[in-house]
Amino acid sequence: MLYLSIESSCDETAVAVVESPDGKDEFRILSNVIASQVDVHAKFGGVVPEIASRAHIEAISSLAYKALADAGVTPEQIDRVAVTTEPGLIGALLVGVNFAKGFAYSFGKPLLGVNHIKGHVAANYLCGKVQTPFIAFVASGGHTSIIKASSYTDFETAGRTLDDAMGEAFDKIGRRMGLCYPCGAEMDRLASKGDPNAFKLPAVHMKDGSYNFSLSGLKTYIINLLNTAEMKGEQINREDVCASLTKNICDSVVYQLDRVLKENGIKTLAAAGGVLANSHLRKALTDYCGKNGVTLHVPPLSLCGDNGAMIAAAAKYEYEAGARSDMSLDGKPSSKDDWKSY
Repeated sequence: MLYLSIESSCDETAVAVVESPDGKDEFRILSNVIASQVDVHAKFGGVVPEIASRAHIEAISSLAYKALADAGVTPEQIDRVAVTTEPGLIGALLVGVNFAKGFAYSFGKPLLGVNHIKGHVAANYLCGKVQTPFIAFVASGGHTSIIKASSYTDFETAGRTLDDAMGEAFDKIGRRMGLCYPCGAEMDRLASKGDPNAFKLPAVHMKDGSYNFSLSGLKTYIINLLNTAEMKGEQINREDVCASLTKNICDSVVYQLDRVLKENGIKTLAAAGGVLANSHLRKALTDYCGKNGVTLHVPPLSLCGDNGAMIAAAAKYEYEAGARSDMSLDGKPSSKDDWKSY
C-alpha cells in the first residue's frame, strides 16, 4: 500500500510517499521531502506562527507533487492519505489538513489524521520492529513526554513536561547566550568542549514521585546566572554552561526513564524527536540501556526532526486498527485526549 503523508505542525512542510504492505512490519520510503523555514524564523529567534502558516501555504502543493515525482508514482496510485492533525500551531496544521482533505477527496482516497507525537515515536518503526510493550521518550521543541505503549496504537502518557519542552529550553537559553536559532546543534558542539560539572544546576525531573519534568526553573536559573554576570562585567564560559546544562538534562532523563522502565517491568525503550539529535543525550541513553539490558531504538538523525515518513508509519498501524477520518477532519493545537485517532 502506498501512503502519501503530510506533516506541517510547526515550521517545516514535509511530505513523503511510503510503501508498506498491510499486515507486515515493513516500510520502504520512496520519497521524504522537507521545506524548512529555519532561515525565515532565525532573525526572530523563534517560530512566528503567522509567518509559518503562510510559508506552508506557499510550499505544500509543489512539495506534495515533488514527493510524488521523486517516488515515481502518480496521485491515482496512492492508496491512503495521512496528515498530522495535532498538536501543533493551529494555522500551520490547518494548511496540511486542508491540503490532505482536498487531495483525498479529489482522487477518492481514504484519509487519516495522525497525532504528531505518535508520529515521532513511529519514526522508529521505519527502522525495524519495536518489541511491545515499550516505553517511548519523545523530546522536541514543543514536546517532552514519557509514554507507555502496549502496542503501536495504544498509548498512555506516563509523564510529561509541566512547562517548557526540552528543545524550547535549549533555544531560549541559547538565544540568551547569543547563539543563532535554532540553538540545539551549536549548544551540542559547545557542550563537548566544556566542563559538565562547572555549575550546580537544579534538576528538571519532578521529585513528587511522578515521571514528569519541569524545565522552566532551570531555564530561569541559567538566564539569571548570565544576566548577573553581565551586570557585574564578568565573563561566563559558554562551553561550561552548555556542558553543565546538557549533563543536567541527560541525568534527569535517565533518572525518570530508569524508574518508569523498572517499575513497569519493561525492557524496550523507543526514543524520538528533534532533541534526540543531541549527541550527549543519545550517548546517555545508549550507555544506560547497555548497562541495564534495555533494548534501545533511536531513529537516524534524518528521521528525528519533523518529517512526512514518520506520519505514514503511524498511519499504517492506526488504519489497520480501524481508524478512519472524513471530510470533517480538523486541526487541533492540543487535546485532552492525546492519543485519539481521527
